[in-house]
Formats: sequence, structure tokens, C-alpha cells
Amino acid sequence: MTRHESVDAIDALLPQTQCEQCGHPGCLPYAEAIADGHASIDRCPPGGERTVRALAELLGRHESVVAVDLAPYPGPRTAVIDEARCIGCARCLPACPVDAIVGASKWMHTVIAEQCTGCELCLAPCPVDCIDMVPAAWDVHDESRASLARLRARGHRARQRERMDGEEARRRARRAARETRS
Repeated sequence: MTRHESVDAIDALLPQTQCEQCGHPGCLPYAEAIADGHASIDRCPPGGERTVRALAELLGRHESVVAVDLAPYPGPRTAVIDEARCIGCARCLPACPVDAIVGASKWMHTVIAEQCTGCELCLAPCPVDCIDMVPAAWDVHDESRASLARLRARGHRARQRERMDGEEARRRARRAARETRS
């Protein structure tokens, strides 16, 4: 199996919550770290023992439980924005790894519940604590839901890279303009 095939096979077993509880910035980077031998397979609380066992079977390992140093997974949850408290700062938008939050600066924001993975990454950047996590009825091992989250996360990462590349190009242009004026 090639590295690419290995990464894809590992990523396919992960729940795609993109929660970063494993210590990596999403499920794909975690899959890459596992494939490269830089991460153990027991670091995914949302996937739980089921995911650890599936990864162990795929990779010929013996782990069967989630690492004890990780917080227990509270079960599927969805973010909900309290519109009365939201100030429209838009800090939650880039934090959502699957772009499940919609809105614009100084406008009301909302969460598309069907796309929210419950990762909680939107909570920390919110300056007014207007985002609450509520229990959700979806199954963390639902493959179609994981597939959609995987696609949305890859799109989010691509847009972030484009934005960073654009910002870097603007910085270089400003620097070149200053040097030309000097």
C-alpha cells in the first residue's frame, strides 16, 4: 500500500469531526501522522474504541482503547448561536473547520446544524460566549455524514491556504513598493 493509499484508508476510518482533540489540526493531518509513524492510533475520542479497533485491524496493531489522557467524548453535539447575544464579530467563521457557520461581519450568524461536527472550535474565539453546544441525534460513525465533513474540511483548508497565499502576495507587493520608493 502506498503512503497516499494508507493515508486515505486511515482517514476513511476517522469520524471527521475535525475537533483537533488528537493533537493534529483535523482528521486528515492525524491520518497523515499515523501513516508516517508520528502518531498513535488511540488519540480520537469521538471515534472511540470502535475507531481504535478499526485502525488497529487496518494497520496490524493491537491497541483497542482510546488513550486515557484524553477527555471522554460527550457524544455528538451541535453548536447553536444565541442570536440575542451574537454581536456579529465573525470570529467563529474561520474557526469552523467545515464551514458550518454562516454570516458576515456585523450580521447575525447561524450554524447549519446538518453540517456541524460538534468540534467546539468555534467556542474559544467567541468574545461574548454566544455559542452553546447541544446534544445532537446523529451518529459519529455515520459514513455519509463523515464523507460530507471530509469534503467540507478539505474545502475549508484550501480556502485558508488561498487566503494566506493572497495575504503573503500582498505583503510582498507592499514590501517591493516600499523598496522601490526608497
